Amino acid sequence: MSVAEPRRIALFRHAKADWPQVSDHERPLAERGRQDAAVAGRKLADTGLTFDLALCSTATRTRETWKLAVHELSHRPRTVYEERVYDASPGELIAVLDEISDDVRNVILIGHNPGVHGLAEILAGAAEGDVRERMNRRGFPTAGFALLTFDGPWKSVEPGVATLTDYWAPSE
Repeated sequence: MSVAEPRRIALFRHAKADWPQVSDHERPLAERGRQDAAVAGRKLADTGLTFDLALCSTATRTRETWKLAVHELSHRPRTVYEERVYDASPGELIAVLDEISDDVRNVILIGHNPGVHGLAEILAGAAEGDVRERMNRRGFPTAGFALLTFDGPWKSVEPGVATLTDYWAPSE
């Protein structure tokens, strides 16, 4: 693949988690989260994007979210469970994205707030239509996702490089 072809990043926040007496890392999805994860997967499928790589936090709720969402996609991407995505800042997430091989075109990152929302805001130097306004008005609720596009190699991911092209969040 040529680095001249546009690349796409989906930033996907895990679905609603339960609060049992376990560590934060081990929190499972709540019933609503299981439902929202599948709906989010269908909405991701509706975008028509085919993901080459999924980078998923190692937390239980992100792994469960991805397991439910990926079943709705027409193509299952290679999935890497990445410890550095758990509780990561936008800068730490950029460092993870910078390491992606240039033969990968489209990536989905399944993570946590505030990092995922912050990353969407930081990367989006531009936005299509009212997408930024909708994202900022809603925040980045559980099971929400933002789609961004940019040109160039993965190691060029930095603030302002991308265009925010889509945003979706479940109704609350």
